[in-house]
Amino acid sequence: MNSEKKTARITGILYLVIFFANIYVFFGVTGSLVVPGDATATANNIVASESMYRSGIASYLLVFLSEIGVAILLYKLLKPVNETLSLMAMTTRLMQAAVHAVNLVNFVIPLLLLSGTTALTVFEPAQVHALAQFFLDTHYYGVLISEAFFSVSLLLLGYLVYKSELFPGILGIGLAIAGLFYILDSFGIFLMPQHQAFIAEIIVAPAVIAEMSFILYLLVKGVRTPKQRQSIPVKTTPVEGTAV
Repeated sequence: MNSEKKTARITGILYLVIFFANIYVFFGVTGSLVVPGDATATANNIVASESMYRSGIASYLLVFLSEIGVAILLYKLLKPVNETLSLMAMTTRLMQAAVHAVNLVNFVIPLLLLSGTTALTVFEPAQVHALAQFFLDTHYYGVLISEAFFSVSLLLLGYLVYKSELFPGILGIGLAIAGLFYILDSFGIFLMPQHQAFIAEIIVAPAVIAEMSFILYLLVKGVRTPKQRQSIPVKTTPVEGTAV
């Protein structure tokens, strides 16, 4: 019991790091520095706030390292529910982190392009700005690709949490719903780019509510106590040929 609680709380701490580091990058760094449709303004913002941009890179690295821990620890907690599905959830989450980590190169390149290195003096400033914007756009679509793996991982996690005696079922339902919205974000923007802004907006609330609820439970409660687990109604399957 103590081991499960400790594992759950360590998972909660790492998950919290992922949550706030992502929020910082998406809303604090990208949200404040990138000006949609204006490559020159974006370039000027990055140059003027280089330290902030670099902190965004560091935040991404924290996310990837924490994702490894979360994936393995959740597998350890949920393996008794279904080993195969737990392994699939861990693998798809690690795949998400791997794709996202490789994609980070596209986030670093704009910084190199705007560094003023003499190798780039053959290009006009507007061309360099356009290249920087191109790699930022490429990074965004790379995030959507990694999100496809994450959405599957979250759906599996939702199911495993729902079936597990360690957590309230409502947490699993919330995570599964968030997984569906992440699928909409990843596949929807590729298939319906004209609705990109709308899709990006509607996934925020369910994702934040579900993941933060799970994080808080991990941090505060850890897992259910043995007494709480005993009070959970046992689902029985009727034997064939008997009355229900």
